[in-house]
This record gives sequence, structure tokens and C-alpha cells, in this order.
Amino acid sequence: MDSRNEQQQRKREDRKKRRIRNQIIVYIVMAFLILALAAGIVFGVSFLLKGRKDGQQKEQQEAQQSQQQESLPDEQQEKQDMIDGLLADEEEIAVTPEPTPEVVEPTPQERLDEIVNAGIEAMSLEDKVAGLFFVTPEDITGVSAAVQAGEGTRDALAQYAVGGLVYFAKNIQSEQQLREMLENTKQYANYPVFLGVDEEGGTVARIGRAGIGPEVDAAGDIGATGDTQNAYNAGAAIGSALAGLGFNVDFAPVADLANVDGSIMEGRAYGSDAGTAAGFVAAMVRGLEEQNVTACLKHFPGMGSSVQDPHDGLSSSDRTEEQFRSEELSVFQAGIDAGAKMIMVGHMAAPALTGDSEPCIFSRHLVTDILREEMGYDGVIITDALSMSAISEYYGADEAAIMAVLAGCDMLLMPEDFGKAYNGILQAVADGNISEERIDDSLRRIYRIKYADMIEQ
Repeated sequence: MDSRNEQQQRKREDRKKRRIRNQIIVYIVMAFLILALAAGIVFGVSFLLKGRKDGQQKEQQEAQQSQQQESLPDEQQEKQDMIDGLLADEEEIAVTPEPTPEVVEPTPQERLDEIVNAGIEAMSLEDKVAGLFFVTPEDITGVSAAVQAGEGTRDALAQYAVGGLVYFAKNIQSEQQLREMLENTKQYANYPVFLGVDEEGGTVARIGRAGIGPEVDAAGDIGATGDTQNAYNAGAAIGSALAGLGFNVDFAPVADLANVDGSIMEGRAYGSDAGTAAGFVAAMVRGLEEQNVTACLKHFPGMGSSVQDPHDGLSSSDRTEEQFRSEELSVFQAGIDAGAKMIMVGHMAAPALTGDSEPCIFSRHLVTDILREEMGYDGVIITDALSMSAISEYYGADEAAIMAVLAGCDMLLMPEDFGKAYNGILQAVADGNISEERIDDSLRRIYRIKYADMIEQ
């Protein structure tokens, strides 16, 4: 009995345990389902919200695109209207690239001027003033006859940077001696220096008469041939010989006319007819210049009508202005046109041209107004030797130098007293009677000749 009751009791407990276990399983399943349902609800709500937001953004984009599409035709129309306006007076528009700025190279003359101006700017006033003088080597060294260039020449050029040195027969002993003296002089000079000589041919021939240069006929004899080629050949022969020795300036040719009986230019001039003489003068200028020797026309405005040698005293011409302009000046113009880089002004008085009885070198009207401006000459204008009696008997060395510069002369040849003339110009600048710019103007013309070979090289 008891045994049966126990069995029944165990069965009841087993059923109770199974019921509890099943309830737990049901609870777990229900909890899982509830969680799954909640997650689904959350996901669904989120999906719906995102879809709505995306839809709104899409609607906004479509609205913006629609507005842009609606405004695009208006903008295109405005642009088209603008283009139509630009094309109103033209059939077509050529589109070209922006041009590249052209690089302009300086001309040879511009390069030369740059070199010259830089050199002058670096010079002291003392060197500038000294550069206007063309003197003998004795003038600066103090010796009686310079036949070599040594320490004395070196020291003299260091003190006085003269623009040029002129040599005469007493300076010439032999070809080798002359060449060495000129070469040493160039080496001692702080600036390029003119080395000049009178080599006309005939009796005025320093190297020819010394036996170290070509024997060339006098201008009068060459003119008598009627062939200007002979004048060219003479110039080329003289120029070649001078350049070979070291000279770079020849005080030739004579451009005067021997147009009166007893003319001081008889034999030295190519003749008395201006038309004939002009061709011979131009030919000799070309012959010299082609050998890189500067030709110096002399003696402006022409003193062939005088019978008085300026070495002995002052002379005056009674030629009229018309005669001078139609004859003498035409010969000088031919030489200028042929390329003469230097012109020497004579000491004769020419009242018809200058308006007074003063020597021509002191006439601003003649030197500046006529030669420089009317005749268009931009080369170097040099005085005849200031030591001649025509000047030294009437004017002090300083006075003559100052007057010549004020008239427009660039270089002062052989003053009677170089030191006095040099200091006179310096004092005139200090006093304001001559401006430093006036000195610079002359130096520019001088150094354009001296530095020209730098541009050619």
C-alpha cells in the first residue's frame, strides 16, 4: 500500500517538474519573440524615417536641378546676346595668343655710348680737363726732345692724363725706336690716348722724310693728276704705315683751297677749284680711315686765301660769306661726308663768317652754329697749335684755352704754356664760367673715337 502511494507521489512530482520546465521554455521563447518583435519595430521605424528623409532630399535636388535647368537658358541667352553685340561690326573674331615681349638688343652706337659715359663718370675733374689737351711729349715731361717713353713719361701721364700727344721730326730716330716709344706711351697712359703726327705727303711728312714711311706726293701734285684714286692710294699708304708704327691720328688732309696768288697753302692744297678739291679730300679721308687712322681736316673754314702764315702772326681773309659757303665750306663738307672724325680750326680771322676780327677758333658762331649745327658735324673739333704767334702774341695761354672751349672746340693743340692753360680751364670750371657738363660733352666726342674699336671687336 505504502509502496503504491510512493510511486504515485513520485509521478506527481515528475509531472510537476516537467510542467515547470515547459513553462520556463515557454517564457524563454516568449521573451525571444518579444525582443525580436521590438527589434523589428525599431528597424522598421528607422527605415521609414530614412526613406522619408531621402525622399525629401531627392525632392530638393530635383527642385534645384529644375531651377538650374530653368535658369540655364536665361544665362545662355545673356551670353549669346553679349557675343552678338561683339560681333555686330565684325564677321569673325580671330583669337591670338598674348604676344611675347620683344627683347631689343642695344645698337652698337648705344653700347658705345654706355662705355663712354661710364668711363667719363669715373674720371676726376682733373683728368677730364687734361683729356682736352693734345700736346707734345716735351710739354708734360720737360725734356728738350723726347725719343723714348720711360719713367719720365709714365710719371707725367700719371699727373696729366692728356688726351693726345703729337710728334715731330726731332722725336724720330728709327722705326724700332719710334714704335717702342709709342707702344710704351700707350701702356703708361691710364686712358686711351691719341698719338698724332702731320703726314700730308710732299714736304709735310714726318715719317716719310725720316725714311721710315712711304714717299707720297704733295697734295697739289696729286690734285694735278685729276684722278681721285691717287688721293685714296696716298691715304691708304700713309694710314697703313702710321698704324703699323702705333699712330692713330693724322693731321691731314689739307682741305684748304689755294685760291689766291702766293697762298700759304700752295702745294699743300689739292688745288683752287672747290669741286675738284672736294673729291680728292674725300678720297684721302677714306684711305686713312679704312686703316683705322683718324683723319683730321684742316684748316677750317679754309685759310688758302691768306698769304700770312699763322706761325708768324695773325692774318685775315677778305672772302665774302657767299664765297666761303659755296667754295671752302663745300670742300670740308665733302670730307665730313666721307667720314673724317676730326677737324682742325685755323687761326685766321674771317670777318665775313664770324662778324669780328678775332681768330676763327674763338668764334662760337663759326665753330658751333655753322660747323656743328648747320653742317651737322658731330666729330672732334680741335684748335690749330695755340703756340703759334697768331695766338700767343695776343692772348695768354689760359685765356686762349678758355675762349676756344667756350666757342665749342673739343681739344686744345699745343698751348704755349700747357700748365697755365690746364690750370686756367680748371679755374674756369671752379668759377662757373665753364660747366663740367660742357667738358663732358667734348669728352664724349673724343672717347667715341677712342673706344670705337671695342665695339668693333
